[in-house]
Amino acid sequence: MAKIGVQAMMLKQQVADRGAYDVWAQLSRIGFSVVEVSQIALTPQTRDEIARANDELGMSVAAISAGMGETGGGGNDSLRESFDKIVADCHALGSSRVRIGMLPTLALKSKESLVSFAHDAGEMARRLADHGIILSYHNHHIEFARMDGEHILDIIRTEAPDLRFELDVHWIQRGGMDPVTVLKAFAGDVDLVHLKDFRIALPPAEAFAALESGDHKTWSEHWSKIVQFAEVGQGNLDFSGVIEAGIDGGAEYLLIEQDDQYGRDIFDCLAESREHLIKIGYADLL
Repeated sequence: MAKIGVQAMMLKQQVADRGAYDVWAQLSRIGFSVVEVSQIALTPQTRDEIARANDELGMSVAAISAGMGETGGGGNDSLRESFDKIVADCHALGSSRVRIGMLPTLALKSKESLVSFAHDAGEMARRLADHGIILSYHNHHIEFARMDGEHILDIIRTEAPDLRFELDVHWIQRGGMDPVTVLKAFAGDVDLVHLKDFRIALPPAEAFAALESGDHKTWSEHWSKIVQFAEVGQGNLDFSGVIEAGIDGGAEYLLIEQDDQYGRDIFDCLAESREHLIKIGYADLL
């Protein structure tokens, strides 16, 4: 059965301040048992703390993260430079999944460079498969730009048939596509899904005050921020449709993520997202 968990990227500061075990324990108290690790350096200490949380708290790791550039990126190890370490980390944490958070941005320079990246990622997927590990690619909105009339995400899929996908529904929406439609189109190649709501927020009172005073620069700054990351259920996405399409498409894990909390406590945001998922009928996946 598919499981719903947490993407830990937004907990990286808490891990730096308190340690992974303490943060994982708080997630457990909220009611989560599955975590995807990203932008948290898997030092020996951090890896040991996560493994201890698995053993003592019944937690598990859905996937760890890696980059394809020379230095990885975002605190993640590079598959090019640290392949053996990444495999060892997966085995130590009981995980059989690695996800690429984003392609190196220079791969977007031309279709030739994009295809080269896809071929490299496909080769990494085959190498990891030899160790019993699935490699997935996580999208943002840029993958819905077109090259020669074709979406970048579709080019990656065609050129890297051994690669699976982690589809992020917020970024699909921000890329101008319908998340449920894309999930259905990628059925059979979906391994992971990011549950992240898409909210359009009204400008705050200070934005209107600036506009009334003729301060168009401040108004424009606020206006540019009306698209927001939101707690699950606090935006406009159809999460029943998303979850059903994701599971039908082969997703094993669906991870709650919220890149910005706009001043709220991240654990409160996660608890609210969890409660909404229970409300719409997915308590058995938590």
